Amino acid sequence: QVQLVESGGGLVQPGGSLRLSCVASGFAFSTYAMNWYRQAPGKERELVAGMRGFGGSTNYADSVKGRFTISRDNAKKTTYLQMNRLLPDDTAVYYCNARLLPFDYWGQGTQVTVSS
Repeated sequence: QVQLVESGGGLVQPGGSLRLSCVASGFAFSTYAMNWYRQAPGKERELVAGMRGFGGSTNYADSVKGRFTISRDNAKKTTYLQMNRLLPDDTAVYYCNARLLPFDYWGQGTQVTVSS
């Protein structure tokens, strides 16, 4: 059974930091690209950051470049999103995604709220 379980969301003040984690099970984790998406109220889901399988290349949305870092630990079957210098516009539900087409798996999401 495939599972992606996110954690680490919460309420943080502008300028603060959070680290999201996504623990995977039920598939060959190291071979999959791992991505973080987010969806704010009234907006479409957007790709925030991605990392290719086997710890390959990364890519980021322009809005988070220099502030967010994606990483993965294949031994722990876990991917992370380190978020620094958070802004109110970063408020959203953040989703972990594992993709190796045609397979495409999603977590349940974790809420991140940036507010003073």
